[in-house]
Amino acid sequence: MPRISIANVVITSTLLVSLNGAAAPQDEKVTTLSDQKEIAVTVYNDNLALIKDARLVKLDRDFNKLAWREVSAQMRPETALLRNITNPDGFHLQEQNFDFDLLTPQKLLEKYLNKEVTVIRTNPATGTELRETATVLATNGGTILKFADRIETGVPGRLAFSGVPENLRDKPTLVVSLINPVAGEQNLELSYLTAGLSWRVDYVAELNEHDDRLDLNGWATLTNQSGAAYPNAKLQLVAGDLNRVRQRHSISRNMMSMAPKMADAAEMKEESLFEYHLYTLQRPTTLMENQTKQVALMSASNVPINKEYVLAGENYYYSGQYGNIDPKLKVGVFVEFQNKGDGLGIPLPKGVIRVYKKDAQSNAQFVGEDQINHTPKNEPIRLKLGDAFDVTAEKKQTDFQKLAGMGRSSQIFESAYQITLKNAKHEAVTVVVQEPMPGDWTMISESQPHTKATSGMAEWKVTVPADGKTVLTYKVRIKY
Repeated sequence: MPRISIANVVITSTLLVSLNGAAAPQDEKVTTLSDQKEIAVTVYNDNLALIKDARLVKLDRDFNKLAWREVSAQMRPETALLRNITNPDGFHLQEQNFDFDLLTPQKLLEKYLNKEVTVIRTNPATGTELRETATVLATNGGTILKFADRIETGVPGRLAFSGVPENLRDKPTLVVSLINPVAGEQNLELSYLTAGLSWRVDYVAELNEHDDRLDLNGWATLTNQSGAAYPNAKLQLVAGDLNRVRQRHSISRNMMSMAPKMADAAEMKEESLFEYHLYTLQRPTTLMENQTKQVALMSASNVPINKEYVLAGENYYYSGQYGNIDPKLKVGVFVEFQNKGDGLGIPLPKGVIRVYKKDAQSNAQFVGEDQINHTPKNEPIRLKLGDAFDVTAEKKQTDFQKLAGMGRSSQIFESAYQITLKNAKHEAVTVVVQEPMPGDWTMISESQPHTKATSGMAEWKVTVPADGKTVLTYKVRIKY
């Protein structure tokens, strides 16, 4: 008789089976999604969700053992709270167990280690079934069975089991021992925290032809890897950084590369919640297991923006002699807008803004993306989209002197620099040159005036003509 693997074994059982196919002890009350009257899902930013599952369950008076099936497989059982809404007085819990070890042929075989199973073989010539009793000796790396007169490896036929162990379920189940004051149907609500549910915001922006306005749409992207489905759920999203006690690592997430372009801003209603912001979907939605869903969050059109070219320097070359610092520096491209106006002026959750622009054939092309943090209303949003191709810079040190000081105390340096900005575009551009100045600094000379952006930052706004160049020179004294 050929050997076959456990994956191909037909499992039979004499165990009582409930109408939905789930094995359960006879003394248990079982509630499933068919009893569910309402479910609310509140998802936080950091792989955390609050589930409120309301069901109509028939209970006996006094002691009941209730199997609450189809909960999240990543439930934090220490956060579970079961309440009786119909008859709260006299209702209290004694014990609860979270059974997340799910029924599979391999798991069932492992639970029968050192126990007896029935091996059923069929004679291929006559079709007659032969039955033998065997003890499971091992399941690691293969199956070893002990018969009355021999020991065999592998599974020589079908296996029949006398039952399913009580804590082995086909779906994640919370088993609660409770005292109920009144017999009959009760409105129960189970609330708990779970991992495996997460959300983030994906924003899509499109620039206009002149790069001075954009359309912005925001989508809440939800990922459900909790091991349960939430049909017709009341969905709420909380934006903000909650303090949490870390006990385990976050699970991996499947990310979507792009969000749809258009959004209906009426989908979500925003309100303040403690030091966070709460977004409520104005209709029920279903979160299927292992699904990524997107819900429209906001939409704004014709938003004024400011486009900037920025050349950012370093502070290391102000205390030494360097000569040519870099013959081809990159000039960053930034856009900035205010979170106010039609469609904006609401708290924007952190997320990635992806920016597109139409080409000459009216096809939207991707031009860059940046991450934003939680942004209150009326605050600026600044995005770096990349580095300019046609605007370049060259920087060199033209003079350097150490005027005073030995070692690390009371050192004074004077150094001069030349920055050449080149523009291959057909229109003039303005480049913001930012130079971080270490120590106490004094500008001695410069080809055009600077502004003191911060105590340690000199800034010039340099106009570079079309198909031309502009040279910025300056000399600075640094005291440490």
